[in-house]
Amino acid sequence: MNKTAFEQLADLRLEDARALLEARRWGGAYYLLGYCVECALKACFAKQFRQYEVPEKGTEKSFYTHNIEELLTTCGLKSEKEMREKAEAEFKVSWTVVKDWKETKRYEVNVTEQDAQDMYSAVTDSRWGILPWLKTQW
Repeated sequence: MNKTAFEQLADLRLEDARALLEARRWGGAYYLLGYCVECALKACFAKQFRQYEVPEKGTEKSFYTHNIEELLTTCGLKSEKEMREKAEAEFKVSWTVVKDWKETKRYEVNVTEQDAQDMYSAVTDSRWGILPWLKTQW
């Protein structure tokens, strides 16, 4: 996979999540919104790889994680995220919602409408959302 594929996947998972929200399938929507952010972070991470350059040992292992915080650090955006959080409390709220996503959410049956709607807003808000910010980084 390449950077462009991860960009496309982020957008596709967002479309899937919207469809699930409309169908009132809160757990699936929440889960796919997390994958949307994961794919966006992986697009940012993929930008670091250069043709004919061997990545540092262990870098590829960091790429295959599902941990949002770890991906943020690996792709070099942690300090930028922290600066934006200090400047914009609303962005910090969005990150607080998104950072707790785990791929194991697929096994949970008690995701509420509020959980899904909060995640959707945190991911998509045009001003404070995580996805619009990540798109400026990839």
